[in-house]
Amino acid sequence: MSFEDIPVPIGPVYEGERIRAKQMYVELGGPKIDKKFELCRVVPAKEIKDGSVKILGLDLKDMEEGSRHPIGILIEVAGEQLEEDLEAVFERRIHEFCNFVNGCMHLNQRYTNWLRISKTAVEKGFNSFNLLGTVLIRLFKAELPIVEQAQVTFYTEAKEIVKPHAIAMEIYNKRDERARTIHDSDVDMFYGCVLCQSFAPTHCCCITPDRTSLCGAINWFDARAAAKVDPKGPIFEIPPGDCLDEIAGEYSGVNDVLKKRTLGEIDRIFLYSGMEFPHTSCGCFEAIDFYIPEVNGHGIVDRSYGDVAINGLPFSAMANQTGGGKQMPGFNGISIQYIASPKYQQYDGQQSNLKNGTETIVWMSSTVKERVAEFLPSDLIDKIATEADVPDINTLKDWVEKVEHPIIESEAYKAAISGEEEEEDWEEEGAMIPVGTQSFMVPGAGGMGGFKIILKNCKIHAESIIIKKIESKRKKK
Repeated sequence: MSFEDIPVPIGPVYEGERIRAKQMYVELGGPKIDKKFELCRVVPAKEIKDGSVKILGLDLKDMEEGSRHPIGILIEVAGEQLEEDLEAVFERRIHEFCNFVNGCMHLNQRYTNWLRISKTAVEKGFNSFNLLGTVLIRLFKAELPIVEQAQVTFYTEAKEIVKPHAIAMEIYNKRDERARTIHDSDVDMFYGCVLCQSFAPTHCCCITPDRTSLCGAINWFDARAAAKVDPKGPIFEIPPGDCLDEIAGEYSGVNDVLKKRTLGEIDRIFLYSGMEFPHTSCGCFEAIDFYIPEVNGHGIVDRSYGDVAINGLPFSAMANQTGGGKQMPGFNGISIQYIASPKYQQYDGQQSNLKNGTETIVWMSSTVKERVAEFLPSDLIDKIATEADVPDINTLKDWVEKVEHPIIESEAYKAAISGEEEEEDWEEEGAMIPVGTQSFMVPGAGGMGGFKIILKNCKIHAESIIIKKIESKRKKK
């Protein structure tokens, strides 16, 4: 395989490259664009023109520098050994292969994909989606030999992307429906994925029937198919081993494999907890589950939410806290599908003497709530607030009490609102738990401008706090 005709270098060494706003020539998809997607379909060979790249919309060279556009990437593949279960796995490789291109930054997946092309790459001649499509086709066929033929279609205009976007969403939903038909207790094999280690070196996804990959793109069926076809690839088997704690979801085999795959950084995880030995997070997670200590509950915000969450932080700020392969109690990257699982944070629910982990949820961004509403208990759905119900964290306590949310019966909630704190157990374990998130403005001269201070994961005890302006002293002439 040669890339001599491609004007920029290609290879895994460029994975993890960051392209900042000032460096980018154009941005495709991302949080500021409504419709975007990437989809892989296995089709009959007769429907493919091998090596073909189509562009429906503006080509890269026709886009204005600094502009943003929709992006749809449809990859159609054919081969005698291909099966439908491999589609989502191949789809996820779009992320990896785009990042092989020097001057190309790809983030996220499915309907949240985000692509930036640098000014430097365009200046070197990487100025057409034909080039990117050619790279993808060659990499798919070289890295996945069972792919015998491939073609790529790019959609870059709003009017062109509407129909294929709707088709993609329907396919994603069907995959998710199938994933909900089995549970962890029904299988004897879990799977791991390290596709995101170029961005998060100490992260390894553990994929089970009840825990879809954090990106939401690879469920248990997908992972099983990928490990079968390419057992030495980035998706591999994890024998669960002994179940050490059924409620927490702790397995000896999972601990052993994750310790090896994270270079010894992570040696213990609870699959069903966001507060104690939680699963690590990469950077491509669909949503963030965050602890709200003021009411001993949890909030969930997704990547598409453009405002600040109930804790006063935008998704981007929490993502910086959550991602990178860290084990961060109280800030967890999750897939939307996991919220629908009966195992969702069940350990945390039990610790609060609740029926399940779902009862710990006190707030959701409305976009998340709309997507999972049918899977929430009917007696709970109206008790979970959104940004339309509760404007800030100061009124959240009034809300949960008014609607009689189950969380108000937990001892930790009663302690939180009374000012008492259960510190000893957490401190003995050495766990790091967020105990409050506050933000306030410190004004500049004349009360204008200034800067914002955000306190995260901190506990302050003081009789008073005094912020005083200090006048500079000038020497007399």
